[in-house]
Amino acid sequence: MFKQSHKGVTVKTVFIASPEGQNGRNVVAAGVTAALATQFTTASFRPIVCHKDTFTQHLIDLGGATQTFEQSRVVCPNRATRDHEAARGDISRAWETFIPSVRPEAVVITGSDHHAVFDPEGFVLDLQIAADLQAPVFLAICCIPRNAKEVRRTLDACIARTHKAGSSVAGVFITGLDTNDDEKLQSLTQELADLSYPHWIIPAHACKEAEDIAPSVQLFQKAAPTEEILSALDTTFKTPTTPFAFQAQLLTKAANDKQTIVLPEGEEDRIIKAADYLLERDIVNLIIVGNSEEILKRAGELNLKNLSKARFQSMDDEEVLVPMVEKLVELRAHKGMTEEKARQTLSDASFFGTMLVVLGQADGLVSGSINSTANTVRPALQVIKTKPGQSLVSGAFLMCFEDHVAVFADCAINLNPNADQLAQIALQSAQTARSFGIEPHVGMLSYSTLGSGSGPDVDLVTEATQKERDLDPELKVVGPIQFDAAWSPEVALTKAQGNDIAGHVNVFVFPDLSAGNIAYKAVQRSSGALAIGPVLQGLNKPVNDLSRGALVEDIINTIALTAVYAQQDK
Repeated sequence: MFKQSHKGVTVKTVFIASPEGQNGRNVVAAGVTAALATQFTTASFRPIVCHKDTFTQHLIDLGGATQTFEQSRVVCPNRATRDHEAARGDISRAWETFIPSVRPEAVVITGSDHHAVFDPEGFVLDLQIAADLQAPVFLAICCIPRNAKEVRRTLDACIARTHKAGSSVAGVFITGLDTNDDEKLQSLTQELADLSYPHWIIPAHACKEAEDIAPSVQLFQKAAPTEEILSALDTTFKTPTTPFAFQAQLLTKAANDKQTIVLPEGEEDRIIKAADYLLERDIVNLIIVGNSEEILKRAGELNLKNLSKARFQSMDDEEVLVPMVEKLVELRAHKGMTEEKARQTLSDASFFGTMLVVLGQADGLVSGSINSTANTVRPALQVIKTKPGQSLVSGAFLMCFEDHVAVFADCAINLNPNADQLAQIALQSAQTARSFGIEPHVGMLSYSTLGSGSGPDVDLVTEATQKERDLDPELKVVGPIQFDAAWSPEVALTKAQGNDIAGHVNVFVFPDLSAGNIAYKAVQRSSGALAIGPVLQGLNKPVNDLSRGALVEDIINTIALTAVYAQQDK
């Protein structure tokens, strides 16, 4: 239930969601805030709320945190209704800055208000945001328009949808009860008797203006005692990692220890837009290869305001080129490299950018929006080379699913790895997982699960799995295993009974490049998973490749990912 936040600070969080956004939801928000404020400095966060709202300030005053209304709100209801995905992205990024700026001990996140413009997915959006913010949910269901059975059916539907969004239910409030209606109270009590979640029935009371707050909190506390609210939240809840949460955390982690990343394709519009986004938010330092006047002119045409914050590096700058030529000759002398050949080689922007990393002027490189993978990887292999003890480079994708992140490898580099190479790919991929806060559970994939099939391909994976165990006896690994048995706990019970890693794999190692590349693209396109990468594993310095079809968002993610990877090398 505790969200691990910045610099080791833990923050208690809860999201109050209501399908109506009115009729008692405010009473619950105020009551929960007051309950938490008895033990914690409690902030209020409003992902979607009108800038004219007045109720939020009352919540802020109740909680005791030092914050402003503008710090608490992110997007207006009209904007959220128009574009749910953009709203989720904005809210996730705002959340990442909210905690370190306000420094609360607890946060009550209150969902959307009732809105005159009907949004058929509005309640679902609230639950998705709760998952993005990794907060358990208090559901507030109004009983005014419903009898007891209708309340229960509504509640069951809301609980199911909360789970589908990836969040956990911390408790349930039934609101709007007429205190004189003993018959309805009795029927509600009976209908909820077998509910497995903490639940409370809250009397109806106005709760919008300043004078409403004290009496509504008093009514709430009588129906839902503070110790019961705190007890309901003193539980370990599932903390999903949604694509929006992962992206926001990735950018925050990059910004916390800024690295310098070189972009060799500086005259490409998508690169320029991604660079502007990152520079505006002070996430990385950038070296953009190319003519500064032409790039800044294009930035102006695209209405971008922040490109001037980058360092621009011309490829004919002799102050940089002379030591670069000397170093390249030194590194490649055994291959017959001469000064003349070095200058010719360095006319390629990817090679030029790679040498900036070699010379220590940059911590990493991102390329590939207009160049092939080979053009990005070849210079790195020739002059950056692999890490000590590593004999190969492999390519992994971070696959962001609805509620978690997994690693797929090798999807980019090695055609038909042998057993030793497969074992090394697995170890590299496990380290990649750890770099991004994922405790690795490795599955060595095959068409066979733990001896269900046989043949040379199965023997290869069996041998690779054993070599992997020999190299790292502490690593949690299962193999050979089929994808469904690795992914699904239900399938694992049948195909891999008794194996506690099967069904819980989050690092998937494919037996060859065809399988890996096809699988990540098929999953990405058919499931809607966000694929970030490839992360080139095994290099001395991080160099990452872009798809030539990469969107601006993909480029932003890859640059941030490269910066985070560079942090591990220092």
